Amino acid sequence: MDRFQAAPGVSVELAMGDITELEADAIVNAANSYLEHGGGVAGAIVRKGGREIQEESREWVRRHGPVPVGGVAVTGAGRLKAKYVIHAVGPRCGSEPIEKIGEAVENAVAKADELGLKSVALPAISTGIFGCPYREAARLTAEAVKRVAPRLRNVRRIIVCLYGEEAYGTYAEVFRQIFGTG
Repeated sequence: MDRFQAAPGVSVELAMGDITELEADAIVNAANSYLEHGGGVAGAIVRKGGREIQEESREWVRRHGPVPVGGVAVTGAGRLKAKYVIHAVGPRCGSEPIEKIGEAVENAVAKADELGLKSVALPAISTGIFGCPYREAARLTAEAVKRVAPRLRNVRRIIVCLYGEEAYGTYAEVFRQIFGTG
C-alpha cells in the first residue's frame, strides 16, 4: 500500500484488491448514467451488498433522471461494510471527454465530505468496460484529489482501490509524480 499526503490532515492511499471488502464509510461505484449495475465494480457491489442497492438506484433515476457524466448519486450500502455507495458516472473513452474522470472523482469525494464521512474508497473510474487507459485515468484521479482535498472538512482518508498489478503499478507511479514519494 502506498500512502500520500493530499492536503494537511488528508491522506490518500492506494490499495490493491476488492473495493467491497474495504473498511470505509463510503465506497464509490463506477456507474453508468442509468445506475444499472450489471458488471464490473457495479455488479460486484450489488452481488455483495444486495439487490436493495440496485432497487434504490432505480428509484433515484426515477426521481431525478439519469446521472450526467461526471455526476454522482448516493444510495445505502446494503450488506456492505460501508454506510453509503456513491455512484460516480465516468466517461466512456472514445465517445465522451476523458477529463470527466476528474469531475466524477472530485464530485464523489465532495459528496462523501458533505455526508459528514471520514473515509471514502474509489475504484479506477472508467478503466474497465468504459475503456480509459490507466495512466490518463490515474493522472486525472490524482489531480482531482489534489484539487478537492484542501476543501474537505470531514473526509480524512481517501482510498483508491485498484484491481490487479498493472493498474496498481501505473497508479502508484503517477501518484508519486503528482504527490511526491509515498
